[in-house]
Amino acid sequence: MYFLWCYSAATLTYDTLRFGEFEDFPETPEPVWILGKEYSALTEKDEILSDVTTRLWFTYRKNFPPIGGTGPTSDTGWGCMLRCGQMILGEALVCRHLGRDWRWAKGRKQREEYVSILNAFIDKKDSYYSIHQIAQMGVGEGKPIGQWYGPNTVAQVLKKLAVFDTWSRLVVHVAMDNTVIIEEISECSCDATWMVELFYLAGPSCALAEEETALWKPLVLLIPLRLGLSDINEAYIDTLKQCFMLPQSLGVIGGKPNSAHYFIGYVGEELIYLDPHTTQPAVEPCEDGQVPDETYHCQHPPCRMHICELDPSIAVGFFCRTEDEFDDWCMRIRRVCLCWGLPMFELVDSQPAHMVSIDALNLTPDFSDSDRLERFFDSEDEEFEILSL
Repeated sequence: MYFLWCYSAATLTYDTLRFGEFEDFPETPEPVWILGKEYSALTEKDEILSDVTTRLWFTYRKNFPPIGGTGPTSDTGWGCMLRCGQMILGEALVCRHLGRDWRWAKGRKQREEYVSILNAFIDKKDSYYSIHQIAQMGVGEGKPIGQWYGPNTVAQVLKKLAVFDTWSRLVVHVAMDNTVIIEEISECSCDATWMVELFYLAGPSCALAEEETALWKPLVLLIPLRLGLSDINEAYIDTLKQCFMLPQSLGVIGGKPNSAHYFIGYVGEELIYLDPHTTQPAVEPCEDGQVPDETYHCQHPPCRMHICELDPSIAVGFFCRTEDEFDDWCMRIRRVCLCWGLPMFELVDSQPAHMVSIDALNLTPDFSDSDRLERFFDSEDEEFEILSL
C-alpha cells in the first residue's frame, strides 16, 4: 500500500496544476546555466524559456499499444526514469542532427531531421527508443516490465538500443566504477570496421559525406554515480554545477527517491529540471509522416529544486560529436578536478590494474554470480561504490 501511495503522489506534479500556477524564474543577478549556455535572468528571460521549451520533454503516456503485446498500455507510476533516459538521449540526438543552437517554435514547420528524432521515441514497438524498447530491453538487465529503473540501468539499456540506430550512428559509453577511461572510449568511438561495412552497402560509386566516412562516431558518455549515502555530499555540489557549464553537457538524470527528473541546468543553489510526472495521451504520427509535437515541449517555466534535495544516485551525460570535442571535454574535466570541489569521477588514460573489464567476465543472461553482476548493473537500491573524501 505504501509503495502505491508513493507512486500516486509522484504522478500529481503536473496533473493537479494549471500551467499559469508555475513559478517564474527568480529576478536574480546570478547566472542561469542551461546545458552549457549562460543566460541572465534579468535580461534574457525569453531566451531562457525558448531554450528550455526546445528540449524534448517526455512524460508518462497512456493508451499506447500494449508493451510486449499483452503488457501495460501506460507507464504512469513506473516509467519516470525511462522517460528521463529518453530525454537525455533525445538531447544528444538534437545536438547530433540539429545542433545545440537549434530552437523549436510552436506551429512552425519543422525540419525533416527533427521529425525523424521524434519518431525514434514514439510509443510503439518499432521505434528505436520507445518506452516499449526500453522496457523490454530492461528485462535483460533484471528489471521486469513495470518495475522502476535507476540511472545506471537506464544508461545500460540506452547503450544497447543505440547499436540498432543506424541513422544516428552513436556510441553510448557507460563509464563504471566512477572512472572514465580514455582508452576505452577511443576504442569504441574510433572503429574502422563500421566504415568498411558502410562502403560495402553503399557501393563503390556512391559518394559519401565527410561526416559519414569519419572514423570517430559521435559519443554519448553516461557516468552513473552515487554522491553520498542517503543525501548528496555537499562537497560535490560545486563540481556538479560545473558539469552544467560544459559545452558538451547533456544534463543529469536522477531526482528524489522513486521520482525521477531530468536536470538541465541551475541558477544559484537551485537545479532546473524537466519533470516527466504528468500523463498525456499517446501520440500517433499523421499520414504525411509529421508528428503532433506540442506535447513534447514544456511550454511553461521549468521546475526548480534546491540542489541539496537531490538523491545521491545520478547519471551525468555528455555529448562529443567529434574527437576534438572529446579532447576538449577531457581538458575541461581535468581543469574542473583541479579547481572545483571534490571530483565526482576519475579521468584516466588507460584501465587501472585494479579494475576488471566487463567483457572479461563474459556475462550472459543466465549468469549465476549475483554478487559480481551487481558490480555492473544496479539493483533496486542503486548500489554503487561510495565516493569518499
